This record gives sequence, structure tokens and C-alpha cells, in this order.
Amino acid sequence: MATTLSASTLLAVPLAPLVGCVLAGILGTQFGGNRIGRAASHTLTILGVLIAFVLSAMTLYSVAVDGARFNATIYEWMVVGGLKMEVGFMIDSLTAMMMCVVTFVSLMVHIYTIGYMEEDEGYNRFFAYISLFTFSMLMLVMSNNLLQLFFGWEAVGLVSYLLIGFWYNKPTAIFANMKAFLVNRVGDFGFILGIGLIAAYTGTLNYTEIFAKSGELGRMGFPGTDWMLITVICICLFIGAMGKSAQFPLHVWLPDSMEGPTPISALIHAATMVTAGIFMVSRMSPLFELSDTALNFILVIGSITALFMGFLGIIQNDIKRVVAYSTLSQLGYMTVALGVSAYPVAVFHLMTHAFFKALLFLGAGSVIMGMHHNQDIRWMGGVRKYMPITWITFLLASLALIGTPFFSGFYSKDAIIEAVHASHLPAAGFAYFSVVAGVFVTAFYSFRLYFLVFHGKERYDQNPDAHHDDAHGHGHDDHHGHGHHEPHESPKVVTVPLLLLMIPSVVIGFFTLMPMLNSFFDGVIFVDVARHPAMAELREDIHGPVAMALHSLTSLPLWLAIAGVALSYYMYMVNPALPAAIKRACMPIYNLLENKYYLDWINENILARGARALGTGLWKGGDQAVIDGALVNGSWKLVGRISAAIRWIQSGYIYHYAFAMLLGVFLLMTYFVWFKR
Repeated sequence: MATTLSASTLLAVPLAPLVGCVLAGILGTQFGGNRIGRAASHTLTILGVLIAFVLSAMTLYSVAVDGARFNATIYEWMVVGGLKMEVGFMIDSLTAMMMCVVTFVSLMVHIYTIGYMEEDEGYNRFFAYISLFTFSMLMLVMSNNLLQLFFGWEAVGLVSYLLIGFWYNKPTAIFANMKAFLVNRVGDFGFILGIGLIAAYTGTLNYTEIFAKSGELGRMGFPGTDWMLITVICICLFIGAMGKSAQFPLHVWLPDSMEGPTPISALIHAATMVTAGIFMVSRMSPLFELSDTALNFILVIGSITALFMGFLGIIQNDIKRVVAYSTLSQLGYMTVALGVSAYPVAVFHLMTHAFFKALLFLGAGSVIMGMHHNQDIRWMGGVRKYMPITWITFLLASLALIGTPFFSGFYSKDAIIEAVHASHLPAAGFAYFSVVAGVFVTAFYSFRLYFLVFHGKERYDQNPDAHHDDAHGHGHDDHHGHGHHEPHESPKVVTVPLLLLMIPSVVIGFFTLMPMLNSFFDGVIFVDVARHPAMAELREDIHGPVAMALHSLTSLPLWLAIAGVALSYYMYMVNPALPAAIKRACMPIYNLLENKYYLDWINENILARGARALGTGLWKGGDQAVIDGALVNGSWKLVGRISAAIRWIQSGYIYHYAFAMLLGVFLLMTYFVWFKR
């Protein structure tokens, strides 16, 4: 029998990080007089996130083992007409799993930050920001209504803006955080339109009540068009997901966000914020199942992102940007799974990806620290012998990413490929090609990064830009100076989180495969099996983690992954002159990739300038000329001229008025005599 969770316990989950944020953000900064030091700030924030993680783990246990559920309003903010604005929680298997992922990764990032940000002046402020982010993300995933979801949605965007631009004296960071903020506003405009349509046609923002009326929504047409209302709603909602989860063409903000400190790359841009869109679509599955048009749109966008963002990872030389483009590609895989109605598989990959991608980002940060804040992989090599813990954890994370059998990423990634293969949607053919080809691309750029960093000749002493660092003068490089130094292993406060993240990156897929694909999301995620049978066929084909791994030995994806690893080894270890030769032979393609398909150029020179020209035209032509010039200033000028013209009539002399009266009588008599006879 299902049990009910405690509302007070659930409240403590998001509030614990919020309390840590407030204490560190006020008492630990100039705003509050710097009353507490660094140790107190990181202790308070880590304690808050630790409490949230322990309570989240207990909640997941209650949900998975005891069947516990919670769906209730915590606080009623206001009522507008019949529309209730509430704060409430919906705790089920999907939410409980997300709570654990968010809090565990956040806890590891908090601990890691002690070592990574040790020399930074904004140490306490950074801890306050990442705790605030954790609070915002928890409010998003725990919500039972669209209002609270939108609050968390915007809050994580705001904190992301603060974190990307954390080094606010660094011009590239300021550009990157503004870019992230504006691109997300584009997606959020579509998102709020979708929420508005739902509120207008259902009269509620509560998930349960919306889903109860989904059948009615599915039969309505969009006024004035031949479109179905549910299709418009779902596409608007997904546009929000395109911004937050960085799908083509709204992906352009995520690679530039690497300008922020490395810990936030792991927290925000690998494990949590960018997966908010995947979570939202999964939560709204009862609506998306009603529109094949919306699902095809999702499938195409996800396919483009999965394949073409992977291509960009091949030519990157910044260690964090390689991992960033990997994130884009893997988010495309999750979106493809959503498009074929394999929501449980998308969420499964979300979970496994959170661990191994956070491990890759934190591993990259450890390498950056060990290389004295050099991020260019062309000037690394041979790091393995200097940084053994970072090396082994990075290798295992890379193996999980490329889908090596028995690793976590293998189970979720291969499940996506199988689900796409089983789909009957029109766009499934293109999607299948994209996700299969993406396996080779992922393996190639992942092990290009791995080989260039950890193997081969040591090139760190050949770096022409020894001052290249992650902070650009914010405490890091000044400490190390300008000379060349041998790499060194990171301190335990950095390597312990790597080791803890390594465990789920390797084994969690093996142990959660069958529950995730079968009964874990029953009653939470809705799939119309009759119309979208991919998930049902996938369940019939998969008979356990061992059988799935053994079956993969004869499958195309595994051999493509092996080919990608082998080719990267040959090109960068055996014949390092080959990449330069290929670059010279394929310069047009290289330029296309180097310029990121010219999307940034289009955004900056066509869309931004067009928007600016439109705004200038409306300002000068509409505001200044029409409103101010014609309506406001023109009206009083007209009145003034009329007044000046007739002022001489109002002289005040009686004989002038008598003359005017006689003239009027004469004109009236003339009119009646000549025109009315």
C-alpha cells in the first residue's frame, strides 16, 4: 500500500540549500560585512546540500520500495478569477530520481569547489550562488504546477547568468553570460506562451488537473487556423526546452558558458540545468502523446543536435569546450528519445549522463589545475603519469560516454538507439542515422581528447601562451607565475569527488536498466502504446543488462565506437601529421566547423542587427515621429495655430461682434435666396 510522504520533510529538501545560500551570501560577503570566513561559508552550504541529498535519498527509497507518493499544495499564493497560483509538490518516481541526481552532483561540486576556487576572491559568493542554484533546481523538479515550474525555470536561468559571468572583470565571461541570458529568453518566450495557452483553455496550472483535461485539449483546434491546439501548445513548450536544454538552433549559448569557473560547468551545463527541458517534456508526456506533429518536430531537432554538435567537438582544442559539445550531442540523444515517445529511456540517459559528464567536467578542471590553468589540449600530453587519479576517472568517464558495454552510458545510449529503430514516426529514419553516426563521432572526439591530454609526448613545456588560464587573472595564474611547470595531481578535496562520481558512472546503468525501462515510471510517464509502440518493442527486446551487453558485441554501434577510438589513436598517437594534412585538404569544411556553422555570425549580424534596426525604426519612426511628433507635439501645435488664427476675432470690441453678426445674417440670407429657391 502506498504511503504518504511528510510535507515538512519535503520542504526541508529545497530550503536547506537556500538557508546555506543566504548565510554564505549575506554573512560571508561585503553585503553583510564579511562576518564569517571561507571555512564557515563552505561548511554551511555543503551542510545544506548534504541534508538535501540525505532527505532526497530517503524519499527515493520510500518511493521505490514503499510506493510512497505526495501531491499537495503547500501554500496558496493568490487566486485570479478561477485560476489558483500555488506552491506545491508532486513527488513520484520521476521527481525522486531527479532530486537525488541534482543533490548528489551538487554535493560533489560543492566539495570540489573548495579546492578549485581556493585562490579566488569571490569564494564565499560562489558557494552562495551554487547553493541558490541547487534550491532553484529542486523547486523546479518538485513542483506540481506550471507556475512553480516556471519560477524554478527562470531562477536557474538567473543563477546561471550570475555564475557564467562570475568573473565579471573578464570581457569574454560578460559576453557569454549575456548571450546565455538572451538566448534563453527566446526559448522562454515560447515556453510562457505554451503555459498561457494551457491556462486559457483548461483554467488551471496544476499538473493533475491539466492531464485530466488533456483529452479535451486534444480535440480542440487553434482559433483561426487548421492547426490542432495541442500541437501548438506542445511546440511552444518544447521551444522552452530548446533554450534551456540547448537544442539547435538555440544551443549557441552553452559552449560559450565555459567561460565561467569549471565547477559550474559540471553543475549547470552537464548534470542539472540543461536537463530541465528533458524533465519538463517527460513530465508533460500526457500532452505530447496527443500530437505526432510535435513529436516529429522534437525528433528532427534532437537528431540535428546529436549529430552536428558532435562534429564541432572534433576540432575543439579547449578541453572544456570539447566536453561542452559532447554535452550538446548527448542532450540531442535525450531529445531524440523524447521524440519517439521513449520518455523513460530519455530520463534514464539523463541520469547516467549526469554522473559521467559531471565526472568529465570535474576531471577536466582537475587537469586544468594540474596543468597550471592551461586549457589547450595541444600543449598537454603525458599527463597520465603525473595525475593517476584524474587519469583513471577521466578514462572511465570517457568509456561510459562512448557506450562501452557494462558501463552506465552504454545501457542508456543503446536503449535510445534501439527505441529510435523501433519507431514508426516519419522522421525516425533520419533520427536513426544521426544517433548511429553520432556513436562514431562521439568515440572519435572523446578519445582524441583523452589521447592528447594523457598520452603521447609531453608538450606542456612548448606552450607559447603559458599565461593561458581559466580565470584570466582572478587569482589562479598569479599564483603559478609565467614559467613552465610539471603537471601535478590535484588535492584530495578535488580527487575524492572524482572517485565518488566514478562509481555511478560505471555501475548505475547496470543496476537500474530493467527498473527504468519497465515499471519504475508506471503511472508517472504516459505513453500511448497503440500509436507509439517503440517503448513496448524495446521492453520486449531487452532481457537484462548482461544479455544486452553481450548482444552489443555483434551490433553496429559498438563497432562504430571501436572504429572511432582506433581512428583517433592512429591519427593522434601513431601518425600525428595526418590531422594537419586532412585539415589542409578539407579547409572549407574545417572553416564551416571552426565558425560553428556560422550561426553566431547569423545571430550577431543578421538577427541582432535586424532586431536593432527594427527597434531603431520603431523608436524613430513610431515613437519619435508618430507618437511624439504627430500625436503629442502635433496636437498642441495644431491647437496653437488654430488659436493664433482666430485670436484676432476675439478682440473684445462690441462693434466688431455686431459687424460679425450682420455679416452672418447677410450670408444666411444670400444662401436661402440663391440656393433654396
